[in-house]
Amino acid sequence: MYTYLKALHIIFVVTWFAGMFYMPRLFIYATEAGDRPGNERDILRGQFAIMMRRLWYGITWPSAILTLILGTWVMVNGKWDRLLFDTAGQWLLLKLIFVVFLYVYHFTLHHIFRQEMNGIYKYSSNQLRLWNEGATVFLFAIVMLVVVKESMSLVYGLGGIVLLIVALFAAIKIYKNIREKGGQ
Repeated sequence: MYTYLKALHIIFVVTWFAGMFYMPRLFIYATEAGDRPGNERDILRGQFAIMMRRLWYGITWPSAILTLILGTWVMVNGKWDRLLFDTAGQWLLLKLIFVVFLYVYHFTLHHIFRQEMNGIYKYSSNQLRLWNEGATVFLFAIVMLVVVKESMSLVYGLGGIVLLIVALFAAIKIYKNIREKGGQ
């Protein structure tokens, strides 16, 4: 039973991340649709709103809830909770801290989602591109912690995350420069 729970937990983590990767893209598309003429803008934003609602309420939120339920169940059934404050379980404690921040990130996406559903496009497409990389950073941090566990040095792990963030921001900056030069 434990392995089935673990497999389901991983499946819902993947679908949750899929939603968190795609949702900011839809925010970007809806924001950029604001540059289109009136009728075209309204049609595009209407279609993006439908896509956002279906993704957010049909996949992302259910996956976030099932990830939490199944993850807790896996932790208790696997007796991982006994390791949390032990030296051997420091990786798990750090992972759970990242998971808490991941849920905070999820709620920030929900906040932006609600704004856009109300016709409020507060952020530029470039700001949303930067925000889009939050899920990537969490994915790297959490997967690394789970896979390499205590063999990973905290200093090297944090250094790797900082390098990842720098690389992602540099890629976004390069992409922005290419778009501006190409007139797109």
